[in-house]
Formats: sequence, structure tokens, C-alpha cells
Amino acid sequence: MKTADLISKIDLIDTYKRFGRVSRVIGLMIESQGPESSIGDLCYIHVGSKQKRKIRAEVVGFRDSHVLLMPYTNIQDISPGCLVEATGEPMQIKVGSALIGKVLDPLGDLLDGGNLQKGLTPVPTDQFPPNPLRRPPISEEIEVGVRAIDSILTVGKGQRVGIFAGSGVGKSTLMGMIARNSEADINVIGLIGERGREVREFIERDLGEAGLRKSIVVVATSDQPALMRLKGAFTATAISEYFRDQGFNVMLMMDSVTRVAMAQREIGLAVGEPPTTKGYTPSVFSILPKLLERTGTNELGTITAFYTVLVDGDDMNEPIADTVRGILDGHFVLDRALANKGHYPAINILKSVSRVMNNIVSLEHRKAAEKLRDLLSIYINAEDLINIGAYKRGSSKEIDEAIKFYPKIISFLRQGTDERIPKSESISTLIQLFEQ
Repeated sequence: MKTADLISKIDLIDTYKRFGRVSRVIGLMIESQGPESSIGDLCYIHVGSKQKRKIRAEVVGFRDSHVLLMPYTNIQDISPGCLVEATGEPMQIKVGSALIGKVLDPLGDLLDGGNLQKGLTPVPTDQFPPNPLRRPPISEEIEVGVRAIDSILTVGKGQRVGIFAGSGVGKSTLMGMIARNSEADINVIGLIGERGREVREFIERDLGEAGLRKSIVVVATSDQPALMRLKGAFTATAISEYFRDQGFNVMLMMDSVTRVAMAQREIGLAVGEPPTTKGYTPSVFSILPKLLERTGTNELGTITAFYTVLVDGDDMNEPIADTVRGILDGHFVLDRALANKGHYPAINILKSVSRVMNNIVSLEHRKAAEKLRDLLSIYINAEDLINIGAYKRGSSKEIDEAIKFYPKIISFLRQGTDERIPKSESISTLIQLFEQ
């Protein structure tokens, strides 16, 4: 860099530190007089008898001439008059290959309290989605090692998929299977609003040692402030973007985007936004596309994303589920009725769809998948008649064929949680299923 360029950069450096003072605290909302700052800026609140400790907080709004902040951690020791120091920039995390195999908190620090290695690259957590004209079309399949997905709901590199389910239907188990079995270069897993008890269980049982070796896990537990839970989603996405820009095929899994929406609702209500459908504030419906559109393809690499969506009372049309389904490139519905029968993974094939599958699979593969769907649909529609003995064989050729193949279809769609089935084997088995 030329000397003149260095001098011009030095001239642009702001050498002033800007401070304000806490005026009041209501709930988790901190109101201060000053400092000069912008929405999303990181601030430090100096607390303690000698102002030795700093609490990180983010500017989330303004009220008259006062600045509204929300803390990333607890707000103990904050008192009227505490100094508020503005940094003039949004929060950044440090990213690099040294993070692979590690478990992080939403601020990018190691969850076990260790120190990060030197040489990591600082990146902002909040970034713009790629230019739509610079997104290459999805043209390649990606193997996830789950037979029902690879064969009937084929996913492409850079596709974004929602996993819709109520509680206790097997979302975490399915995510663990995908993380262990996929052919992605790196997994980034965001556990947002997760129960503290289940974090270690997921890492050790569902993800396993083999899955963790190529994964980075970001954890924001349910007891943490709303801003930390929200930042967990943005941090996981920013890590994925970094590795995508290095040319990797990244697999991002976020559990769950519903809890991200709930965290934003808490923040929106605290700053005075009006509640709308089911109490969700307008900012929830504006932040979801900003977050979800950041993944996908760009000219350097891909992020294939799986977002779990919790549906209250198994209602697939509740506001968040409906909004997310409209943004993503496909959705997998986990059915409680299937789970109750011991059918795992409990994916309801007839209610699920991959919007890019027809563009990336062979004609033979597509026809076989359509045949399975058709036969399964015919059987399900006639199931009540079949079970009570009201259907007589020979009345319908279609139903007779569906009855013949139904046990084979169910056997094909089932898979053990520790079982990895190559994509080529899944597709060949599907095609051969109807040749018998």
C-alpha cells in the first residue's frame, strides 16, 4: 500500500471515544443519555465499584434523545450513572479453520471458557445477502445420507430447506443424521433457545464424535437474554458465509428459526413495536427474510441450509411456519402419527417437497419418485376402507397395486439413526422397487 493511501486512511480514523450514562433500566431494556451511536452498534457498559467490568450491549432503538440498549449477558451491577462507551461499529466475531470441532457461544467465544487461537479473521455478524444476479443456479445434488431425502426429496447444493415439526417428533435426531452422513465440507450447527440439558446430549449422542470433527456448533440456551438468542442465529450464519467465501460447500443447520422469531418478538415489544399476529411484531417478519436469504449459493461456494420450525399444536399454517415456508426452497414435514408408529425418520413424504429436485435429478429418478408418491397417496386415501375390510380386491387396479407395494414403500422409507446409506444406493433401490 502506498504511503499516501496509508496517510489518507489514518486521517479517517476517529480518535475520539464517545460516552453516555445509564438513566434507567426497565426489564432488559437499558436507557442511556448518549452516546452518539447507530442502530446495531456495540457498546460497553462500565459497571462495578471502580468501573472495572464491561457489559456488552447493542443499540436497538432510540426514544426521544435517549439511546435504547439490550445486553448480551445479565444486567447485574448496572446502576444509574454507569458509563456507556460507544464502539462505533457492530459486533464482530473471529472465524477460521481453527474453530472446526469447537462449540461456541453467540459472541464467538469458546463455550468451555478456553481461549481462541490467534490468526482468526474478524467478520461482522450482520451482513447483506448475495446479489441475486450473482447467485449461480442450483445444479448439483448433495448427499445427506438419509434415504427418504436423497431419493424422494433430493436436495441441491445451496438449497434452503425447512424441517417443520412439533416438539418431540425427531428434529434433533434427523439433524444429527444429516450432520454425520452428509458430504458437505463443513457443518455449522446453530442451537438457538435450546434446553441446557439437551446441548451436550445433542453433541455427544446425535452429532457424535465423527460429526463434531467437521462441525462448528453455536449454542444459545433458552435462559439467555433475547439478544443473545438472536445473535446466535446471526453468528452461525456469518461463520457459514466465511467458509462459503473460501470456496467450501457448507451445511448450515439451525434449530430453531421459531425461537429466533420469538427472541426478535421480545426485542420488538421491549422497544415499543405494536404486536400483530399472535403477538409477533412487524420486525419479526422483516428480519426472517434478511436472515434466511443470506444462505444459498454465491460465485465462490455454497451454503446448504436446514432450518427447523417448531409448529404449535402441529399447526403447519401458524404465522412463522407460513412465512418461512414462503421464503425457503422446500420443506420437510415430520409427522407425529408416523413417529408414534415407530417410523423414523418420521418424514411425511406427501406433505413434503423439494422445489429444486426436478431440475437436478435424472428423468428415471424423477419418474420413480413420482411413482412412489402416487402409490403412497392412493393407499393413504383408501386406508380406512382397507383397514375395516370394506375394500374388495379387484375393484380398482390402482388400489390393488398400492396395497401390493405399500409394505415395500414403508420399509424403504425407514432408516436406523446410526445407518448411513449412500445416495447412489438409495436411488438404485428406489428404481428397482417397482421393477419387481
